[in-house]
Amino acid sequence: MIKIQNITKIYNKLTALNNVSVNLFPTQSIALIGPNGSGKSTLMKCILGLVFPDKGTIEVHGEKITISENYRKIIGYMPQIVRFPDNMKVQQLFNMIQDIRNEKNKIDNELFEQFEIGTFINKPLGALSGGMKQKVNAALAFMFEPDILILDEPTAGLDPLSAELLKEKIKKEKERGKLIIISSHILADLEEITTHVIYLIDGELEFFKSMESLIKDTDTPNLSKAIAKIMTEIKVIHENN
Repeated sequence: MIKIQNITKIYNKLTALNNVSVNLFPTQSIALIGPNGSGKSTLMKCILGLVFPDKGTIEVHGEKITISENYRKIIGYMPQIVRFPDNMKVQQLFNMIQDIRNEKNKIDNELFEQFEIGTFINKPLGALSGGMKQKVNAALAFMFEPDILILDEPTAGLDPLSAELLKEKIKKEKERGKLIIISSHILADLEEITTHVIYLIDGELEFFKSMESLIKDTDTPNLSKAIAKIMTEIKVIHENN
């Protein structure tokens, strides 16, 4: 479980997050949605401990993340943009991460095998295409069977087959009781794997709803149309104010 309570983050005079509170639970697959600059990346980085909120608290499994860094071991993170050392080979990267984690008996190689990473395991990371780097990124995020997965634009750059394999993997991990947080602009991808939706705008929590409630409340057939309707309504309200 992740308990986010009244967190606020300000960069200079820009409020990236404003008094955001939400509780997230295992088996939930949460779509983190909002316009550019809405605070999605900041929220994920706060959970990861890469950014510290100016106010409020975050707890993972009942422990405040400011007390210990051990909670990070149960999180798999797939950033939108990952920068690997160009001269390092793929095999060296996997070996290095396994040595750092020291959990060689707890390895999930499913994506490694499905993405056929072994076919380019001896290539320098700088020689990989964007899609190949994304496959490496995904395999590393799932490798140590984390309880929590935070995925930022996970299907970006993947070919259709690889994107489907990744979505199936996400579904499988959710069914195993994992908590999954996904940020993506490809709403069609999210709809297949999402149980709940967090919508941020201007750093504030507009709503946190189950997919079922969202579709019902907006009287729309899918996530894309629901979000489009909500964005239109918000725009009208802002224009009238």
